[in-house]
Amino acid sequence: MKKYIIYILFIAIAFAACKKSELDRFPQTEISPALFFNTESDLVLYTTGLLSMSDRGSYLSDQNSDNLVTTANVEVKNVMAGNVSPQNMTSGWEWDRLRDINYFLENYSKAKVTADIKNHYAGLARYYRAMFYIDKVKRFSDVPWYSGTMNPGDQALYKGRDPRALVMDSVMADLAFAYQHVRESVPSGTPGKWAIATFYSRAALYEGTYRKYHSELNLTGTANAFLETAVKISNEIMTSGKFSIYNTGHSDQDYATLFNSQDLTANPEVILANIFDYSKNRGQDVNIVFGDYEQSPAKDLIKTYLMKDGSRFTDQPNYDKMGFVQEFQNRDPRLTQTVVYPGWIQVPNTTPYVQRLNKSFSGYHQLKGYVNSTDASIKNGVDFPVYRYAEVLLNYAEALAELGTLTQQQLDMSVNLIRKRAGMPNLNLIQANASPDALLQQQYGNITANVGVILEIRRERRIEFAFESTRFDDLMRWKAGKLLTNSPEGIYFAGLGKYDLTGDGIPDIILIDQSLPIPDEDKKEKNSLGVKLAYYRTGTFGSDATVYLKNVNTGSAIVTESAVRDFQEPKYYYRPIPQQQVLLNPNLKQIFGW
Repeated sequence: MKKYIIYILFIAIAFAACKKSELDRFPQTEISPALFFNTESDLVLYTTGLLSMSDRGSYLSDQNSDNLVTTANVEVKNVMAGNVSPQNMTSGWEWDRLRDINYFLENYSKAKVTADIKNHYAGLARYYRAMFYIDKVKRFSDVPWYSGTMNPGDQALYKGRDPRALVMDSVMADLAFAYQHVRESVPSGTPGKWAIATFYSRAALYEGTYRKYHSELNLTGTANAFLETAVKISNEIMTSGKFSIYNTGHSDQDYATLFNSQDLTANPEVILANIFDYSKNRGQDVNIVFGDYEQSPAKDLIKTYLMKDGSRFTDQPNYDKMGFVQEFQNRDPRLTQTVVYPGWIQVPNTTPYVQRLNKSFSGYHQLKGYVNSTDASIKNGVDFPVYRYAEVLLNYAEALAELGTLTQQQLDMSVNLIRKRAGMPNLNLIQANASPDALLQQQYGNITANVGVILEIRRERRIEFAFESTRFDDLMRWKAGKLLTNSPEGIYFAGLGKYDLTGDGIPDIILIDQSLPIPDEDKKEKNSLGVKLAYYRTGTFGSDATVYLKNVNTGSAIVTESAVRDFQEPKYYYRPIPQQQVLLNPNLKQIFGW
């Protein structure tokens, strides 16, 4: 039976607004530490209010990466278009949550409980503080470090940025403390020791690779220490014996089970689950990932998946001219558990779904995160895997590869366990380094050693975590922002004419020239099944057509936009501090060209 956590409504330590800073506040309702921080129940109540986890909205969060085509007004597109400046940037410099965390850390020790109990809740708070600061560092790099709550008149409110190295050392100290002191046994749906260890591993890998590839930080010499921490913590999770890759031998469905289950609390791969249950008034339906709501998968992601025999799809003759049905044949089984495939049936229908080709979308439809049901309780009751053991294994392998010490045995106990679940052949270290993927080498041209295996680990990470909100961070830490300048494309069509999209050899749609009108319903052609073809007026981008192709007559992939994208390095790896904050605190200086 599923376990449930009682989500206690946080009695917030709210603070009145002040013109100078979010940190410069007094509580609206004064809560005396002497009256509140007395019992373990008090500590539980406060730290439950600090609970922060990703949820199923993460399936909508890859819009700022090259995994998706999007019509949304996402920040990175505005940055590359030159539309972002300190004057119009208003987000990202919020500090309220940090004040709530630090207020707890200043007062928890007053509780009349044992030291191990105090340390457990302090560890949770420091974990949340580490998460807070990681987000700030990702966005701004150097940021002020505040270890306590600030009061009006405190000069520290007006200090400048602290160096990234200082902030990240403090973050890692917080995570080390949390990992050491937070209990292993905690209520379902809340972070315990191993969840914190997973984030610890993630943070160490992020910072280690970021420093390695971003010479503008002048921290390259310190990168290996973080990578070694990522290896150490990942290995401790692995040797704990607490987790394993979910694998029942059904490679065509085991991966999908992680994203469509009503209960993940007993899944051996899930280190932390965000629990949803419609009957308990805790539901979340994100079926808008499917179809044409702002986003659709990009061809660049589709072509990254290997063939089922482990060979490269991009080594196939004319791979870039394969139609929708052909490109799904004999591929890594995770592809058809991530993206809608030919022959897929959407309930309550009984016949295969035919792709919709709506304007400015790729034609591909996202399946991961979609719940194929009409039952509201089912759609709203799917749990979300916040931390998966697969990430730990990939963190471990990547960090070792970047350090130059990865062995075949270590590959077999990490990446190849993930591949085994998918029914894919093992990754061979010697073969990968002897014959790197030329296309991936073009994309990631700054790798100088162990090129082949690092490329394959990056491929594995992109595929395994597609649409789980990891891709953008990966591109940023690998210094691969230039990939975002490529205009995303969709399904390939050889030109005007009829096409089968369900895989039965019978045409489902017809592309007609944009100069022609779509026939009335009674005049539309039917296929051999007696089903009317779906008509699409086809032309070049900017016309009044519905489907855009670069070359209507000779064929091309669907094009979704014409905007010129420019990624300025290193500037666009960071964001400016909102100018209003700089005016309030002149000690804050813009960096990296902002």
